[in-house]
Amino acid sequence: MPACPETERFAALLRSLKNRSGLSYETLAKKTGTAGSTLHRYCRGTSVPQDYGSVHRFATACGATPDELRTLHRQWALADAARTEPGTATGTEADADVVEVVDLVDSDGAEEPEAAEPGAVEPGAVGPEAVGPEAVEVGPVRPVRQGRFRLDQFRQGRFRVVVIGAVVLTLGVSAWALTTDHPSSGMGTGSGGSTADGRLLFSAACQPVVAMGQHDACVGEVQRLLHAKGADIDVDSDFGPQTLRRVTAFQVFTGLQPNGVVGEDTKKALYTSNVRMTVWSPAKVRQHIRAVFTDAPDAAVAIADCQSFLDPLHILPNTNGTRNWGLFQISDLRLRELGGTPRQALDPEWNIRAAERLWSKKRDFHDWPNCERAVKGATTTAPTR
Repeated sequence: MPACPETERFAALLRSLKNRSGLSYETLAKKTGTAGSTLHRYCRGTSVPQDYGSVHRFATACGATPDELRTLHRQWALADAARTEPGTATGTEADADVVEVVDLVDSDGAEEPEAAEPGAVEPGAVGPEAVGPEAVEVGPVRPVRQGRFRLDQFRQGRFRVVVIGAVVLTLGVSAWALTTDHPSSGMGTGSGGSTADGRLLFSAACQPVVAMGQHDACVGEVQRLLHAKGADIDVDSDFGPQTLRRVTAFQVFTGLQPNGVVGEDTKKALYTSNVRMTVWSPAKVRQHIRAVFTDAPDAAVAIADCQSFLDPLHILPNTNGTRNWGLFQISDLRLRELGGTPRQALDPEWNIRAAERLWSKKRDFHDWPNCERAVKGATTTAPTR
């Protein structure tokens, strides 16, 4: 089955980057830590990665520019949303493997020859029919006919799978249509392109996914809703890094997948959730850091300022798909070691205490090597006792 338009466009962007880079799938696999066959499926459009991290690593290895990364992030968000919608053709990783095997076995579609030379092995035959013990039995036609019988069985089985899949797909689309058109959902669009309750994000004016790199009234609506919940955010209709951080934080607070894109679930939560995103002021953050880091207060404040600009909701995505959270930018790895969660890491009290636990292991700031300049001249370790 062909992929949906969103997936096709996403795959086309990946192919363009790969072709321009001149790198092979084997080389890209080594650079990105992703199997070459998996990258091949992404570029063919038969599979969409569930995590943007692998996409970012691929694009970076191919030399993508910042503008290209923003475009790719948005197209991945659209393809990922389309992948999860009922009736779409793009499947899971396992489905992609099955499709790829079928294509390799019977990709040319050529008709079989009506007869074979005595003693010959049928072209393209695989398995025991070609090389097993039966191939040397008296009567050379037998293995050829048996091999053809197996291939015919395979093709008949493939046909039955396709028919059954088409029936299931049809029923699934019908069921989805019935549920989404139900009048009690309150999310349907009217003939004028707006919803009955005036929710802009669910109107025809907005795309199914609002994501990084977008600049329009729909982004402004997302920012307005976040600001109404107490978030420190500029309402400028530009989906940039600041909006990405605030959307991700909001998703963490509401228990949604923190992917940084505004899909249907995030849209609903923006309109209905009672979550408040107000945080400590920089002055309160400094005061509390000094109270916790009694042996190195100046250095600790400098580290936090360098890491997050003293923003408790600062979230930074890494090129390997992981993220750093909160005031001291505690990584996913450190969170697991500390037994914490992203929700806890965005709590300034917990984040500061967790950072002090990391500091106390060696009584230095080795966990934040990139901010050494920020603490130059400050006392970064406790005095010798």
